Amino acid sequence: MKTDELTTVESNNKYDLDIVDGEILELPDETQIKPSGEEQTIVIAKNRETPQKNQPQNQTVNQKIYILLPILFLTVALLGGLRFQAADSAFLFLKPALVCLIFAVTLLVLFARAGLIKIDGWFSEDYSGLKNAANAAVVITLFAASVQIFNALLPERGLPFWLIAFCFFWTLIMNFFSEFDVKKLIKSLGAMFGLAFVFKYFLLANLTAPTSESWWRGILENPTQEMFTYIFDLPGFAAATGYVQFFTLVFYLIGLFLLPNSTDKSVVRA
Repeated sequence: MKTDELTTVESNNKYDLDIVDGEILELPDETQIKPSGEEQTIVIAKNRETPQKNQPQNQTVNQKIYILLPILFLTVALLGGLRFQAADSAFLFLKPALVCLIFAVTLLVLFARAGLIKIDGWFSEDYSGLKNAANAAVVITLFAASVQIFNALLPERGLPFWLIAFCFFWTLIMNFFSEFDVKKLIKSLGAMFGLAFVFKYFLLANLTAPTSESWWRGILENPTQEMFTYIFDLPGFAAATGYVQFFTLVFYLIGLFLLPNSTDKSVVRA
């Protein structure tokens, strides 16, 4: 009897269910229900499409930094020491003076101070070794071009050499105590280099130029011209030297204008 009673109780408990009141809901179409895995796949696919859209822009920036800028700076480094002899217009390459290397180092420090170059934007532990090496190569070409631009604008020897060298030194040192942004710095360098170019290739070059090529001929007689050449110890170069150095200076200023302050795409020059 006890066994039958337990069986009856269990059967009653089995079917003794709570009654829940509610409304019947219509399920949406199966095509509108997407598993969470597919949603994640779609999000990932969209995220993958974004870099592909930015690839042409990144390639343009990389070509400017790692192809165009080295070509400009290496051209400046090559042409900066080029001279043409007055006698036969033969090629002559002059090595830079030691003071040109000092001026170039000072100029790079000034670039970093003014924000033209941000050290952490060019060299970082987050970058790959290849990128750091490529950035170092670009900076080296900039240094070589800076050395040669001073070599091109400084007179070769004599009193004019020390006069222009002192002007360069004074201008670079005074810039350390001035507040510069990038545009003002490039304008300041352009004015300094432009005045040095006019002094060397217009004023001094005409003191040693032949009579047929000099616009001083109507003012200075030959004895006076020889006296200035002797006092200033000026070498005689052909007029083609001035044309070459003019384009050398232009290429250098264009390279500074195109030079980004950082190779990180998220950093924008102010």
